[in-house]
Amino acid sequence: MDERIVIVDSDTGLTLTEEQLDERSAAAIIQLRRRGVRVGDTVLICLPVGPDLLVAADAVIAVGGVAWPVPADLETWALHERIEASGARVLISDLPQALEAAEESRVRIVMSVADLSALQAAREADAERA
Repeated sequence: MDERIVIVDSDTGLTLTEEQLDERSAAAIIQLRRRGVRVGDTVLICLPVGPDLLVAADAVIAVGGVAWPVPADLETWALHERIEASGARVLISDLPQALEAAEESRVRIVMSVADLSALQAAREADAERA
């Protein structure tokens, strides 16, 4: 069976196949629900363009949330303005400037890419032990 590539990370050259996207998105959906993301919730996503951004957006949409991507290269003050304008209470980012920008905002839940893939990593570790 052909593995269809969905995205290639321009920085690293790493690829993400349809199957990998489905697996990572499924794990991320579970984590978003565990963190209380509900239908209609706005979720800010501040990640560089690449596989992680695709997985995060896919998972947010799948749980019925509103994915609000913000450019990862914005200055802290500009990110803060976007965060305030969104009214979001959830942020997905690994970037220090995004985490700083979320301070003193409505954002109460901050998730990293590692948080989104925590379940998948546990499954892979279990599979290796078996």
